[in-house]
Amino acid sequence: MRRPSASDRPGHATLTRQAGWFAVIGVASTAGQALLYWGLRHWSPPLVANLASLGVVTVLNTEANRRLTFRGSPVRAVRAHLVAGVLFVLAYLVTSGAVLLFRHYRPTASPARETLVLVPSFALVTVVRFTLLRLVIGGGTGADVLTHTCRHTVRRPRE
Repeated sequence: MRRPSASDRPGHATLTRQAGWFAVIGVASTAGQALLYWGLRHWSPPLVANLASLGVVTVLNTEANRRLTFRGSPVRAVRAHLVAGVLFVLAYLVTSGAVLLFRHYRPTASPARETLVLVPSFALVTVVRFTLLRLVIGGGTGADVLTHTCRHTVRRPRE
């Protein structure tokens, strides 16, 4: 009996492609947001730099995921960006809380150190954004995203 290939499992192939694009877009988004925050931090307070960097990256990340990761989806751009906008508020609270907490304990820290503290928060926001976009745009479920590596190992009997 031959082992099923990715072409035999179209859902697996789609999720693999989406995960690949997510990784590329997510790394670029996290790096872009960190660089933008760091650059803005030289001229503005932490919360303003965070707001601006998060706003720019949210729009670009959402559009990149809509066009590349979830290409062919019937979901309109407006809906995708509305979902991302809701997440933007939560992301701003999380990342701002992280930078304010860090500055409370290290008030004289450089913008570079602030940025290093924020990178894990930026990465977390990117993962949550992908998961929500997958639910809204990709038609997947959260379980699809979280159990991707386990799903393809389960064999179902052919009928």
